[in-house]
Amino acid sequence: MASYVRPTSLEEALAHLSGAHARAAQGGTALPVILAGGTDFYPARVGRALDEDVLDVTAIPYLQGISETDEGWRIGAATTWSAVAKADLPPLFDALRRAARQIGGAQIQNAGTVAGNLCNASPAADGVPPLLAMRAKVEIHGPAGRREMPVGEFIAGNRRTMLKSGELVSAVLVPRPKKQARSVFLKLGAREYLVISIAMVAVVLETEGGVVSGASVAVGACSAVAQRLPFLESELIGRRLNDALANRVKPAHFDALSPIDDIRASAAYRREAAQTLVRRALAVLGKQREN
Repeated sequence: MASYVRPTSLEEALAHLSGAHARAAQGGTALPVILAGGTDFYPARVGRALDEDVLDVTAIPYLQGISETDEGWRIGAATTWSAVAKADLPPLFDALRRAARQIGGAQIQNAGTVAGNLCNASPAADGVPPLLAMRAKVEIHGPAGRREMPVGEFIAGNRRTMLKSGELVSAVLVPRPKKQARSVFLKLGAREYLVISIAMVAVVLETEGGVVSGASVAVGACSAVAQRLPFLESELIGRRLNDALANRVKPAHFDALSPIDDIRASAAYRREAAQTLVRRALAVLGKQREN
């Protein structure tokens, strides 16, 4: 019979996972499903009884909330997208907060979590490009202790992550930028809300004296894993923060992408859409001025 466990501390959750890991290693039952918002878990099981063991992590305070640290910011793994959208955060987070408002409807945003979006590892996960552009890391706890991993390394492919047996994501860590930073998130779908992305981009620019000193450009839904565009990023550094930034975008900057043809769009359309979205994002940031 399937079990349901809702621990109230990280230590209790890890002990439960450790015991399940030991039983699985001896040929016992499979590891429990780690459940937070359940916005992907439950729809995938409509019409049938749940037969997996479940570890519900929503009652663990350590996994909740957004806090500022000396190094940057810590977003608890079970923090909801509604909490992110409403949080008082600097312009660096504008892209993530905008993505938070476009992840499903209000009900999904009230339940869905930041770490759940990462662990689900969908190529069209709206939260991934902003976190990738912010150079965020994933905080992981497991039998070997605590470790960190960049978001770009954590997601290994379509629906695949680098989580090991007995581990869970405890937080997302956003480093403090060296200079003033702003960001923007743009998404293309059949409509603005309640839709899976055809293409999406997140751009973070650090500036000093009206000049770009750091740049991160990430594209999602155009490859199995959201990707940054390092050649374009290098092209932007040292440029004036103005409308001309958008003119630096070239088709060759997108060669690393591998979009697919599906019911929502062709690969060629996705590639072109990604270029257009990046140009628009840079145009938006180029019109902003340092405070």
